[in-house]
Amino acid sequence: MDPEPAEPAAGVVCVPSQPPSAPSEPDAQGLSVGGDSGIMSQDPEVDMKEVELNELEPEKQPMNAASGAAVAGGGEKNGLVKIKVAEDDAEAGAKFTGLSKEELLKVAGTPGWVRTRWALLLLFWLGWLGMLAGAVVIIVRAPRCRELPVQRWWHKGALYRVGDVQAFVGRDARGLAGLKDRLDYLSSLKVAGLVLGPIHKNQKDNVTGTNLKEIDPALGSQEDFVDFLQSAKKKSIQVILDLTPNYQGQNSWFLPSQADTVATNVKEALSFWLKAGVDGFQVRDVGYLTDAPLHLAEWQNITKSFSEARLLIAGTNSSDLQQILSLLESTKDLLLSSSYLSNSSFTGEHTKFLVTQYLNATGGHWCSWSLSQAGLLTSFVPAQLLRLYQLLLFTLPGTPIFSYGDEIGLQAATIPGQPLEAPVMLWNDSSLSGTSESNMTVKGQDKDPGSLLSLFRRLSGQRGKERSLLHGDFHALSSTSGLFSYIRHWDQNERYLVVLNFEDGSLSAGLGASNLPAGTSLPAQADLLLSTQPGRKEDSSLELRSLVLHPHEGLLLRFPYVA
Repeated sequence: MDPEPAEPAAGVVCVPSQPPSAPSEPDAQGLSVGGDSGIMSQDPEVDMKEVELNELEPEKQPMNAASGAAVAGGGEKNGLVKIKVAEDDAEAGAKFTGLSKEELLKVAGTPGWVRTRWALLLLFWLGWLGMLAGAVVIIVRAPRCRELPVQRWWHKGALYRVGDVQAFVGRDARGLAGLKDRLDYLSSLKVAGLVLGPIHKNQKDNVTGTNLKEIDPALGSQEDFVDFLQSAKKKSIQVILDLTPNYQGQNSWFLPSQADTVATNVKEALSFWLKAGVDGFQVRDVGYLTDAPLHLAEWQNITKSFSEARLLIAGTNSSDLQQILSLLESTKDLLLSSSYLSNSSFTGEHTKFLVTQYLNATGGHWCSWSLSQAGLLTSFVPAQLLRLYQLLLFTLPGTPIFSYGDEIGLQAATIPGQPLEAPVMLWNDSSLSGTSESNMTVKGQDKDPGSLLSLFRRLSGQRGKERSLLHGDFHALSSTSGLFSYIRHWDQNERYLVVLNFEDGSLSAGLGASNLPAGTSLPAQADLLLSTQPGRKEDSSLELRSLVLHPHEGLLLRFPYVA
């Protein structure tokens, strides 16, 4: 009895292999897939796997066994290849799906994890409290910032006076229309406000023929003025209107017997022009005004009741400090232009005396600085000191006030037998007289970095952006005879040192830092911001102990705040 062939192990597929020398017979096509002649495998699963293997591409199929060939002794058939196939996909390997919610809660509740969580929470709060304590210590130990004072627009820049509109715009322009065309120039000077006029209708020494609410027809119409106001505001230039009543007559305020009528007219004009959009008013020659302090206080109330951002300026030719103080005491925010600084011997010592005396006498009152209520600098200051005085006026605590032409050194012209006449502004060579030079014109100085005009623009721009120069404290320093030096400083901002040489020769500064407040000291070195004379290398560091100034030279230096 022939031994029964061994059944293939579970999961083993027997694939017949076709020897290369197998004869090609017709009966060979009828061989079973299982490899035994005419007999199908009894295992359906194996049969299906064999079919799948036969469906492989020819080059990937295994070699088939010869038809009817068998393995002797019941072994594997010749040419069969065993391939193990997983019976169950689950047995291929279990995938990790993480812990369930219940398992996580069970693990999280173990004593080890509870202690870890409490330790991390404690460390977090200890770190947070430590940072909070550190921040509190820094805030407490840090120096407190000084409260800034209230700053109005006239605190932030210089004022520029145009008393005679036609003389300012020149022969080729006309009144208010010509003044509008010069707004770009005024903007380049970085001035905060324009003091304009008087431009109202005034019949000389005639009260009834004077109308403070009507524009002089020779200069333009009411519409021209309103148009000019709107254009000036677009350039951030405030307009202060001069309402000195009888500006073409002998007495600016007419006769004493007419004082009540004039005062009433001024009050009506104030309300009228405030509604039209002007930013303030100026009245000159208040020394000739009967009961001037009383009237100024009343006019100030009208101006401020409209808006706190409106300004009143009074002008006087007096240089007497007591008379000046009596006018200032009548109102709180009044600006006063006077001839106080013109009463000088133009030495370092005398200038220092005048400035410190004025600041001490006025106390906390906001000051203004000029050499007259309407005149040019050249009418009072020697030509060699013009640059020095520009630096002085721009760096003193208060509002500097200039007249048109001060920025180029314009000189006043006089006609024999007649009072001082407003000079024509020198815009270009066509404005020159036979004795003038082109470097005295705006066009001639405009592109010259060493010109008086360029110095004016630099000082005006510098003052407007530095807190120490805007509203900083003032402290005069002891220095060599012939010099005037002082420090301007505000809280923790940069400090500014001004040194002015009024003498005809070079001087060693010899700066002393006596009587300076706590927290302010004079450093060994300071950076040179500008000199009134060309030749010095700007932005360089200068040794203050060995500092020497050239004749009539002024220096503006700065140094940092040190805690």
